[in-house]
Amino acid sequence: MFIWLASYPKSGNTLVRSMLASYFFSKDGVYDFSLTKNINQFPIIALFENLGIDIKNEKEVIANYIRVQQSINKKESTQFLKTHSYLFNIENNAFTDLNNSLGVIYIVRDPRNVVTSLANHNSSFIDQAAETLINDWRFIGNLNSFHQANRTTVYRGTWASNYKSWKSFKSQGKYLLIKYEDLINKKEEVLLKMLKFIYRLNKKFFGINKVKFKNVIDSTSFERMKMLENELGFDENVIDPTTGKKKTFFNLGKKNNWKKLIDPKIKEKIENAFKEEMKELGYL
Repeated sequence: MFIWLASYPKSGNTLVRSMLASYFFSKDGVYDFSLTKNINQFPIIALFENLGIDIKNEKEVIANYIRVQQSINKKESTQFLKTHSYLFNIENNAFTDLNNSLGVIYIVRDPRNVVTSLANHNSSFIDQAAETLINDWRFIGNLNSFHQANRTTVYRGTWASNYKSWKSFKSQGKYLLIKYEDLINKKEEVLLKMLKFIYRLNKKFFGINKVKFKNVIDSTSFERMKMLENELGFDENVIDPTTGKKKTFFNLGKKNNWKKLIDPKIKEKIENAFKEEMKELGYL
């Protein structure tokens, strides 16, 4: 069964994935980039290709989301899957179902800070990134790309629809909301909360490995992750189209402060578009 690690892009999903991979898939809790390979991304077009699905036919791809999940689902053990998709239902084709999903950890971030990270990641201007947050609902994959993630079309929804869609797990008691800001400022508290949630979903007695817990906290600091990227590179880097070089993934960290980085008009545009959700989350 899958526990989804879901979020809009550039909202802290990589950090959550790194922390959980360190705790569950290492002996000592010390993070290195290879551990994240234990938590795959969904969708990835190769999974559909392997089942003989016509990947050039996007309607057929959408119709087979659950079939693909069934093919990789190990019901006797818990798997984590990262996704930036919203919890869609497109022409009666659902993104997932409760036969495959154990629950979701949803990571949300103030959209005024998402916009600057997204602009850097996409090599776009901040006003273009704001348009993406507000109006764009899918990333169209390029089947000729060498990077698996870039080959896959992802129906991420807008920032608001992505956030709201995954709340449907809440009524089942299978939903945990994590705010990026707490992930940064209350890291130990958030990790403990996630571990308790995971153990509860698995109906297992919760006991913490204190050594691993401390090592996870220490080894997934922004400074260490950035150091690892500089020394070893990072598989999820994207290429800057203007320079042809890989862009830094771990870019600003706490220095990403919308109050200093975005134009007041863009700030107002984002706040007007997402007023209801931002108030609900305490961002306004």
